[in-house]
Amino acid sequence: MKTEHTLPLEGNTEGAIIGIASDHAAFPLKQFVKQYLDEKGLKYHDYGTYTEESCNYAEFGHLLAEGIEKGEVFAGIAMCGSGEGISMTLNKHQNIRAGLAWIPEIAHLIRQHNNANVLVMPGRFIDNDMARLIMDEYLSTPFEGGRHQQRIDAIPVK
Repeated sequence: MKTEHTLPLEGNTEGAIIGIASDHAAFPLKQFVKQYLDEKGLKYHDYGTYTEESCNYAEFGHLLAEGIEKGEVFAGIAMCGSGEGISMTLNKHQNIRAGLAWIPEIAHLIRQHNNANVLVMPGRFIDNDMARLIMDEYLSTPFEGGRHQQRIDAIPVK
């Protein structure tokens, strides 16, 4: 039986696995994200990349999106140099709502209003302290629902 998980995660982490993905430009940030998740006691699946060798962000964005679609993970954290390329890739998938956040207030809104199931961060433009604040906000903010659900329901191409 597949267990559905919703954010926020406090007190709801049993069986919850977060997918993570990055390109080479954000690889150092991804290493910090893994440390952060370990500190929080959160399980994760790393979809790559695994080195700082130049690579294609799309490859790893698609792997993360497919992991969410297959139920391997329930949400994701993705990174590339600007955050834009991997966001574009993730959002090509019908059931992915990837939101790019560079400050905690944006992370709050992509959860509260957009029910983002993937947090995207710009690896070349934030430091680890800011990433921690962004992830704290993303993981602790509930989806508001209501009028926002109606807007999300209007996203898929019909």
